[in-house]
Amino acid sequence: MRIVLYVLVTGASAVVTFGFAWVILKLSLKYRLYPKVRERDVHSRPTPRLGGIAMFLGIVVALGVASQVPGLSLIFSEPLKVWGLLAASLIIVLIGVADDIWDLDWMTKLSGQIIAGGVLAWSGIQIYTLPIGGYLVPPPMVSLVITVLAVVLVMNAINFIDGLDGLVAGVAIIANGVFFIYSYVLATSQGQSEYFNLASLITAVLIGACVGFLPFNFHPAKMFMGDAGALLVGLLMAASAISVTGQVDPGFLDQPDVFSAYLLPAFIPILLPFAVLLIPLLDFALAVVRRLSKGKSPFSADRLHLHHRLLDMGHSHLQSVLIFYGWTAVIAVGCLSFMFLPFVWAALLVFLGLIACSIVTFGPLRHSRRSRTLVAAGVTVPDDSAQKGTSHD
Repeated sequence: MRIVLYVLVTGASAVVTFGFAWVILKLSLKYRLYPKVRERDVHSRPTPRLGGIAMFLGIVVALGVASQVPGLSLIFSEPLKVWGLLAASLIIVLIGVADDIWDLDWMTKLSGQIIAGGVLAWSGIQIYTLPIGGYLVPPPMVSLVITVLAVVLVMNAINFIDGLDGLVAGVAIIANGVFFIYSYVLATSQGQSEYFNLASLITAVLIGACVGFLPFNFHPAKMFMGDAGALLVGLLMAASAISVTGQVDPGFLDQPDVFSAYLLPAFIPILLPFAVLLIPLLDFALAVVRRLSKGKSPFSADRLHLHHRLLDMGHSHLQSVLIFYGWTAVIAVGCLSFMFLPFVWAALLVFLGLIACSIVTFGPLRHSRRSRTLVAAGVTVPDDSAQKGTSHD
């Protein structure tokens, strides 16, 4: 089965990433290749930030392995796309590493992101059509601009949530796992296509890189992926989404038998990429509005991201990360479930998941109100701040 080949590639990516991460960690500690702790950071010890290099090398090796597997040859029928993906990845990793070491200004980082998005679009990974009421074919220049904007948006959205141990790696594993299922179903349902198989391959190698890096990054983290890793994750997630959303045939989705089987599948190509990225995109939007309202650059740093707010609410570091995992899983799996379940059951699944996540997320607020009520009544409430805490040790 073809899925076994993807598992092989995922495993190669994970093993290589893990090996390079171990080497980079040792070198970083030996030569003190790590920056000082910043005011907005939630960790208290200087920690190496070059994990993105290991992830990039794991992905490169995994793609090399895939190119030698006969069952995946269709993906490499247009090698320019793969080379463009690698070139864009290299650009973004170099920009990220430079930022992790020298703390580049936001204009330089944005310029590098635009160049990487342009290279990706030039190679052919571009939004040529949108499945909105049939084929919506934008002019070539508009298509290029939309593609670059989408890539830059997703990269920054992922980078913005990279503030807690294991957060980006875990969210990426969940989101890309769901997206892999979706792209694989499209590839088998609509006939083999380099577009859908490319999306599946990208998600497979990215999942492997995140799995291989997570042991070093889970709380308490020994190493961070840095901007190089977070931007790389965003770039590849954007590339896989564009490969599917920009190429899916709306005519296929309008067939009566498919419509009755999947209910409203024509919306899935548009909704799912946003669903798997909803939390990062929400954090990004809130940050931009917050900073612009204060007359600051939208790329200026602060300590008001969603993960910071979870810590301030009273959740521990690990609890905050797991809450993000839960929201990502509920939204992404819930959206995908509409392809496989009757509408009522899928909607019920999403509703129950959202209720459960809300209860867990806002639980500390209920506890805080109860504590204030008890204090007002003269009852002594034990201080559990030592257990919860808001700083990473």
